[in-house]
Amino acid sequence: MSRLLLVSNRLPVTVKADKDGVSVVRSAGGLATGLSGPHENSGGLWIGWPGDVSRLTQAQRTSVEEQLTQQRCVPLYLSASEVSRFYEGYSNQVLWPLCHYLLERVPRQDRDWDIYRKVNERFADLTVQHYQPGDTIWVHDYQLMLVPALLRARLPQARIGFFHHIPFPSSEIFRTLPHRLELVRGLLGADLIGFHTNSYVRHFASTLVQLCGIEKVGDRIEQDGRQVRLGAFPMGIDAESFESQVQEPAVLEEVRMHREKSAGQRLVLGVDRLDYTKGIPRRLLAVQRLLEREPAWRGKLRLVQVAVPSRSTVADYAAYRERVDELVGRINSLYGSVHSVPIHYLYRSLNARQLAALYRAADVMFVTPIRDGMNLVAKEFCAARPDDDGVLVLSEFAGAADELTDAVLVNPYDVDGMADALEAALEMPEEERRTRMRALRVRVKEYDVHWWVRSFLDTLQDTPTAPPRVEARGAEDALALMREAPALHLLLDYDGTLVPFTARPEQASPDGELLELLKRLTERPHTRVSIVSGRSREVLEAWVGALPMGLHAEHGLWSRPAPGEPWKMLEDVPTDWKHLVRPILDAFAARVPGALVEEKHASLAWHYRQVEPVLGTKLARELRMHLGEVFAHGPLEVLPGDKVVEVRARGVNKGRVVGRVMEGQAPGTRVVAIGDDRTDEDLFAALPPDGIAIHAGGKESRAGYRVKGPAEVRQLLAALLK
Repeated sequence: MSRLLLVSNRLPVTVKADKDGVSVVRSAGGLATGLSGPHENSGGLWIGWPGDVSRLTQAQRTSVEEQLTQQRCVPLYLSASEVSRFYEGYSNQVLWPLCHYLLERVPRQDRDWDIYRKVNERFADLTVQHYQPGDTIWVHDYQLMLVPALLRARLPQARIGFFHHIPFPSSEIFRTLPHRLELVRGLLGADLIGFHTNSYVRHFASTLVQLCGIEKVGDRIEQDGRQVRLGAFPMGIDAESFESQVQEPAVLEEVRMHREKSAGQRLVLGVDRLDYTKGIPRRLLAVQRLLEREPAWRGKLRLVQVAVPSRSTVADYAAYRERVDELVGRINSLYGSVHSVPIHYLYRSLNARQLAALYRAADVMFVTPIRDGMNLVAKEFCAARPDDDGVLVLSEFAGAADELTDAVLVNPYDVDGMADALEAALEMPEEERRTRMRALRVRVKEYDVHWWVRSFLDTLQDTPTAPPRVEARGAEDALALMREAPALHLLLDYDGTLVPFTARPEQASPDGELLELLKRLTERPHTRVSIVSGRSREVLEAWVGALPMGLHAEHGLWSRPAPGEPWKMLEDVPTDWKHLVRPILDAFAARVPGALVEEKHASLAWHYRQVEPVLGTKLARELRMHLGEVFAHGPLEVLPGDKVVEVRARGVNKGRVVGRVMEGQAPGTRVVAIGDDRTDEDLFAALPPDGIAIHAGGKESRAGYRVKGPAEVRQLLAALLK
């Protein structure tokens, strides 16, 4: 196993100072628990902020650093200003509410972006300092969205993963951010970007299309000549630990006490950080609504709401606490009595034993966030019920709802609906309760936090890292090999290689400079030239047919070696499918202005260069998916190109040209192929061992040499004539 470098906003430790000294205590949180094994076993490092140590003496700080080193933790110290503006400011006043769909809470002015960027740079710099070749880097969460790209720029060959622990919002929401492009490009520095659910993956993929015109194919996208994978990895909990804990005698005794004190009442439990995303006010209103319309539940229902203090210095959170306090007071005054109140409100943290006992004692777990990346409390409740009893009422907007489908799912904005669900949960027959809970527990136990870590790291290890950059093997290196060859055969793509792309296919006719360049190349001693294009034979004849060179049209379907010689077509290529495909392409072209259909002898192409970029990309993806479904396993293949979707007979590709042009070729002839897109990869793959493949552009390619585009292709060919 490679060494693992974990990078997160906070280290998984708590620094405690008292009269006896200072100690560094390992956190028992889900992330720390899941990653402790790989962290220890790989001899890795964990990089992050250790918390506020500004009040420690120098001796205490030295002791903290020694203890952190022993735990293989690398501290990044933040000033009070950085904590305020990076963590409490941009991370939690901009990104947090936006990712939870609460745009009204995002500040009107983006004051803290520069500090967010600078702190991300500090995290990246510290990671680079500790990186060793072969390390795997795993960056965590929304506070560090710029770090992957910063690392990629410094460590181009590193294996980098990123996991987004909160919801990734719809593209319409995310695009409201002023610095949206920087954040997306930051994430694209990773080899693997993980999210809790498939819906978050779809939202991110949609954002890529909307902002960058980058399209996901399968589970990956292409970025700067490398592949970035996207995946859903629902985080779990340490289910075995929870199940063991709730069977300890001390916990069972506390469970007995809870049930004894709740005799004659049904216990409903809520456990949340006091955060405005957790839906506590509407949850309280749902309880009120049930008591209001069903008087029989008064005095028989008790909600224990644990609200863990969170970000109490932030004004929004202080106001939210006041609102919750007022609601609790009002509901208790309306429906309480001298002996009991319907809501038992605890504004404090509970230890693991206390929580376990409440989970085990509760009749109903009420988990109703208005938006949540996952929500591990719901899973903890299931793990804590080896008695196979209890009912989970869960918000459909929690990430966990995708997995925990045997919960009673609710819309957290629908107060009446939640009241209905709560009553149904309280009245649910025992057999149904146990059936649901058994199914929930199977899921929680099988897909625990250790599965989450393994699945992410295994996928990251299986993801190809960034290939070595080939820019160094550019025009000069290729030119030297071409000049020393006793004979050359140049196989040249046309669109995107010899000429730039144009709005309409017919506008790409060769200019005088190109015609003169091609003519001179054909006159060069011991040099043959062939155009290998997706264009039709009629177009190639009209544009360059007078020049003494070979022409290969429609990706090699048609060939003629020299002017005046007949065109020959590959044998056994079917064309009886076109009447089935043409109506589909025409229908897609009719849906949007600027799209057009080009028909060739054995292929059809849907062009969308003149279509609005985002819409064109979306329709092209839809068209490819539709064609793939309709004609799967048939004699056709669907090729994505540069603003074109082409359908052609299977088995027709440019690679088949190589064998034909090499027949009767003079000994020692070196074949050189230059192209820019996916169809040219077939040409490159078919070259002989001493052939030279040159990619024109910045896409991923198997070519060993690279130039930037048509202008550099022409410069290279012109230099060959000197």
